[in-house]
Amino acid sequence: MSRRGDTDVIVVGAGVVGSALALALARDGLDVVLVEAQPPKPWQASDDVDLRVVALAPDAAALLDGLGVWSRVLDARVGPYRRMHVWDALAAGELVFDASERGDAALGWIVENRLLQHALWTALSDGARPVRVFSPNTIEHLENDADGVAVGLADGTRLRARLLIGADGIASPLRERLGIATRDRDYGQRAVVAHVTPERPHESTAWQRFQPGGPLALLPLADGRCSIVWSLPDAEATRVLALDDEAFCAELGCASDFRLGAITATTPRLSFPLRLRLAERYVSGRCALIGDAAHGVHPLAGQGMNLGLRDVANLRAQLARARQRGGDIGAAHVLRRYERERRSENTLAARGLDLIERTYSSDAMGLALVRGAALSLAHRITPLRHLLGAAAAGRL
Repeated sequence: MSRRGDTDVIVVGAGVVGSALALALARDGLDVVLVEAQPPKPWQASDDVDLRVVALAPDAAALLDGLGVWSRVLDARVGPYRRMHVWDALAAGELVFDASERGDAALGWIVENRLLQHALWTALSDGARPVRVFSPNTIEHLENDADGVAVGLADGTRLRARLLIGADGIASPLRERLGIATRDRDYGQRAVVAHVTPERPHESTAWQRFQPGGPLALLPLADGRCSIVWSLPDAEATRVLALDDEAFCAELGCASDFRLGAITATTPRLSFPLRLRLAERYVSGRCALIGDAAHGVHPLAGQGMNLGLRDVANLRAQLARARQRGGDIGAAHVLRRYERERRSENTLAARGLDLIERTYSSDAMGLALVRGAALSLAHRITPLRHLLGAAAAGRL
């Protein structure tokens, strides 16, 4: 087995969250290795918009800006949203957030996941201390002891580090290898995604309608189309996916309450299952979990990626503090502080989203009336509306 010597940190998983952490720690002067099973596909401006998009909050954009990659994303194609409009299909009452109320240019940005990955991936080789990338590669052997973490890769390479971070997604082979259990809830839903052309302009607004079967979101794209995330019961999602384009557009128009008029065109549709998955621990010895490996949440508020990037910011700060004090970045008290702070916030967010999904998926009229009244009340009470907006933007 070949040996490449010691390193400071090994990050497993080169999605947006894993790549952002690897890049951030390298920028901070650490020696970082990134292990990824499958290199991301390159992004090209001539390609159609990736069907998987994310809604980035201002704090996430600020993190990426600090890493020098946000300008690359903005120079490509991004759909800013300046307003968010939420309403209930079964009751009167609406809630509207507007960036102008806080003097902001945008509430957030709709960005292609593949574009984010591409911008981060290409930046890994920049700077005085580039990230060493092993891809395609996987961890086949792991030793996690008091002095460090030793891993054996599929290609025979052996590495040793002071700290190993798992950012390998909701299914996380590393989490399984570490024996960290999860608490799960299968929503019995699938998210149907596509890019559609509405009859009227989207007005740089993120539209979300709560329906008994699950929420429907129409997110503004830079080219004038909307990206939809339509959460539906499994059987209904299967039926909708089988519709021809004309029938699908007609049903989507009805489901969106024709807020943007008729839906006149659609791309091919994809879907993915929805489930809640929370790791019972984030830390095992000198290994820690971030992003979806630690917490998979319902997409109704588009917070999954933002929560993951907040993990990055927090862990980066904890490691920087340890280094400033001359301490060990893989020490238990350093990782436990990260776990305590992020697990608390992530669990609260996940359970809050779960409660919203349960509440707004009910078709009981009494509950629907209460929901509508709650939306109206939140809209009328300006401090409460601003508080909710600040929470979504990561400013609390």
